[in-house]
Amino acid sequence: MEYTVVLMLMTSVLASTVQLSRDKVVCIPLDPPASANSSYSPSDSSASRLPARFGPDNSQNLLLTASGRHTHLVYQQYVYVSQVCYHEILPPSSRFFPYIALLLSLMLAASGSFWLRFPHTSACIEHFLAILAKCCESPWTSQSLSHTAQQENLQDKEVPHKSLRGHLRVQSNPYRPFLKRSDSPTPPSPCSSRHSVVSVTARLTKSSAHFPTQSPPCPRHEISLDKSDGEEARALFERIKRFRSHCESSGVIYKVYLGQTIFKLLMVTLILSYMGPLLSAFSFTHICHPEVQPLVGYAAFQCIHVLSSLLHKLLVTYLILLGLYGLLNSYTLSWILYNSLREYPFNLLNETRSQRDVPELRNDLAFLLHMLEQYDPLLVQHLFVFLCPERESHFLDTHLEGHWGKDKLRDLTTSDQHGRPCLHLVAIPQLPPALFSLSHLQVLKLERITDARFTVQVSNMTSLRELHLCQCTATAEAGALRVLQERLEVLSIAFARSSEIPSWVVSLRGLRELRLSGRLRRSWPLGSLRNLLHIRTLVIHGMLQQLPGVLHEVAGSLVRLEVRNEDTKLLGISSLKRMIDLTELQLRGCQLERLPSALQALTKLQTLDIPNNRLRTLGELSHLAHLNCLSSLRLSNNHVGVLPASIGDLKGLAVLDLCYNQLLDIPLALFSLCNLQKLLLAGNLLERIPGDVKALKQLTDLDISRNRLQSLPSELFTNCMKLCLLNVSRNSLRSLPAGISSLSQLCKFDLRDNSLRELPAELGRCPGLRGGGLLVESHIFLTLPPCARDYLSNCCCLGSNESDLDDFPHFSPSQWRFSSAMESQI
Repeated sequence: MEYTVVLMLMTSVLASTVQLSRDKVVCIPLDPPASANSSYSPSDSSASRLPARFGPDNSQNLLLTASGRHTHLVYQQYVYVSQVCYHEILPPSSRFFPYIALLLSLMLAASGSFWLRFPHTSACIEHFLAILAKCCESPWTSQSLSHTAQQENLQDKEVPHKSLRGHLRVQSNPYRPFLKRSDSPTPPSPCSSRHSVVSVTARLTKSSAHFPTQSPPCPRHEISLDKSDGEEARALFERIKRFRSHCESSGVIYKVYLGQTIFKLLMVTLILSYMGPLLSAFSFTHICHPEVQPLVGYAAFQCIHVLSSLLHKLLVTYLILLGLYGLLNSYTLSWILYNSLREYPFNLLNETRSQRDVPELRNDLAFLLHMLEQYDPLLVQHLFVFLCPERESHFLDTHLEGHWGKDKLRDLTTSDQHGRPCLHLVAIPQLPPALFSLSHLQVLKLERITDARFTVQVSNMTSLRELHLCQCTATAEAGALRVLQERLEVLSIAFARSSEIPSWVVSLRGLRELRLSGRLRRSWPLGSLRNLLHIRTLVIHGMLQQLPGVLHEVAGSLVRLEVRNEDTKLLGISSLKRMIDLTELQLRGCQLERLPSALQALTKLQTLDIPNNRLRTLGELSHLAHLNCLSSLRLSNNHVGVLPASIGDLKGLAVLDLCYNQLLDIPLALFSLCNLQKLLLAGNLLERIPGDVKALKQLTDLDISRNRLQSLPSELFTNCMKLCLLNVSRNSLRSLPAGISSLSQLCKFDLRDNSLRELPAELGRCPGLRGGGLLVESHIFLTLPPCARDYLSNCCCLGSNESDLDDFPHFSPSQWRFSSAMESQI
C-alpha cells in the first residue's frame, strides 16, 4: 500500500516538474482583418514576384512551399496572446492538476503513517519493535525453538509408523468380513491380493529403519545459557509481561488504525468522484477570444495546449494508482472488520502443539501480532517464546538450576541475632529447587519474589521454623502445606495489597507468632483465625479503623498483641477485655486520648506500651493499681503535662518510660516505686530533680537528657548505688555535686552539651567509666587532673562540635545496655 502512494507521489512530481518547465499555449489568428482581406492575395503576389528564369514547374513548387497566410504579427504579439489565452481558456484542472495531485498524495502518505506518528500509539509501537528485536537477538529464542522442533519431529515420527502398522493389519488379515464380501463389485487390480500384501510387507520391511517398532528414548536436549544471556532473557520476560499488561488494557492502536483506514478510503472515494470527470477537460485545441483586437488586429485565435496529451496520460495513471490504492484499503477494511483482530488465540491460529498453552491475547497486543503475522509469521514464533508460560517456567527452572545451586545458597546463608541459620533471597522470579535441600536452615526470608511456590520437597527442610514473606506471591501445594502446618512457628508477611496474603495462612495450626505489615484498613483480609490454636503473638502494622472482630477467636491463647496504626484513630478497643491472658500489649500510633478502660480486665498484663498517641492526662492510672503483674509502662511521645500521684500505686513497676512529653515536675509519689530500675524522662520540661530520688535504691538506668536542669541532687550519687547508666546530656548543668566516685557500678556517664566549665577530679576514681564510659567535650575533659585524664583517656569518647554530640558511641555488648528513647531513635 505504501508503494502505491510512492508511485502516486512520483507521478504527481513528474507532472509538476513538466508543468513548471514546459507548460505553454501556442495561438494563431482565426480570421484576418478586413483591410488585409481586400488587398492581399498570397498566390497572386507570389506568382508575380517570381523571376522569369524559373519555369512553370519550378514556379509551382515554390508556391507550394511558401503557401500560407500572412498575419502581419510579430513574435512579441504571439507571446502576449499566448499568455493571455493560457489564463483565459485553459481550465483549472489543466493548470493545477499536478499540484493538487501532489498535495493529495502527501495527504495520503501522511494519513497512511498516522498511527506511527500519533503520540499515544507511536511510543507503544516503537516499544513493541524494540522488544521484537531483542527477542530475535536473544540466544534463548534460537535454543528454545530448536529444542521445540526436535521434540515435535520425534513425536511426528511415531505417528506414521503407527498408522502404517494398522493399515498393514487390515490388509493382511483374511478374516476381516469387509475384505471377504463377494457380492460387492471390486475394481480390477493390477496385481493379485497376495502380491499386494507381499509388496506392502516388503515396503514396511524396507522402511523399518525409518519407523522402528519401538523408538529408542531420545536424548534430552538441555538448554544452557551463560549468566549474562540468562539475565538478559529474564529481564526480557519481565519487560514483555509489563508491555503485555499495558497493551491488553487499551485498544487505542486498533482504533487509530481502523480510523485512518476509513479516512483513507473516504479520501480515495472523494478524489475519484471529482477527478474522474476532469479527464474530458484535457483538450489539445482551444478557441480563444481575447480582448486584444486593438493591439493585434484579430478577435479570435486558435490555440493548442502543448502538455494536454501528457497531462491526460499522467492523470489516467494517477487515477489507476488511486483506484488500486482504494482497492487495497477496501481489502484492509474488510480484513479488519471481518476478522476479530482484538483477539489472538494461539491455539486456533497455529497448529503447533507447543503453542496451545499460550493464553489468548487481547486488544492492542493481539492486533500488533496480527499485523506482524501478515508481515512475517516467523517473527510471531520468536515473540511466542517469551509469551508462553510453559517456556517461561522452563527457562526459570534452567536459569535457577544453573545460577542458584546448593553451594551458592549455602554461601549466602548467614546467622541472625539469635545465632540461627538464616537465608535471605531478594528479587528472583521463583524459588530455586536447591533451596528445599537445605535441611539445616531455620529462618527463610523471601522478598519481592513473583512466584514463591512451595512444593512437596519442602519436607526436606527439617529445621525450618520461621518464614518471612515481603511482597511475595506465595503458594503451597497440598503436601507442602501439611509440612508447613506441622513445622512453621513464626510467619511474617509484609504486603502492598491484601491479595498478597496467602489464603493458607489461617490453616497453619502450629503457628505461634504471626506478623502482618501492610495497608490494612477496613476489612480484615484473613477471615477466621479459629484454626490458629497455638498462636501466642500477633503483630499488626497497618491503618486499622477498629480492632478486627476475629481476635476474640484467639483470645484464649494470645499473650502478646502489637498494633502499629500509623497515626490512624483506632476504635473498638473495648474488645481487649476478652483477651484476659495478654501479658504484653502495644498500641502505637492509634491516636488515643486517654488510657483504654478495657485495660482493667487484663489482670495478667506485664508490659503496657502506648507510645506515639495523644495522651494528655493519666488520671486512669488509678484504675490499673490492681494489675499486680504490671512491671513495664511506656508512654513516650505523647502530650502528658502532669504525672498524677496515682503513679505511686503501681508498686510493681520496674520500667517507666515518659520520654518526650511535656512534664514540668516529678511528683513525689513516683519515688515510692521502690522496685523501679529504669526511669526514662528525656525530652521533657523538667527544671529540677527532687532529692527524694534517693529512695530509688534499685535504679540502674536514668535518662534525664534534653531537659532544663541546672543542677543534680547530691543524693543521686550517694544513695543510688546501683546506677549503671546516667544520661544528663543537653541540659544546662553548671557543675556536678560531690560523691560521684561512690557510684562504683557506673559504666556510662553522658555529660555532653551542658554548661560545665570543669569536671570534678573524683571522676578519675570511677572504674566503670574507664575505656569510653565518659562522654564529654574535649576542652572540658582537659580540666581534669593529668592522672585522672590518663586513667579515663583510654578509648574515651570526646566530642568537640555539635555533630559529635549526636554520634552514637560504641561500647561492648556487656557495657552497652542504655535503652533511652532518644538514643533508640538516633
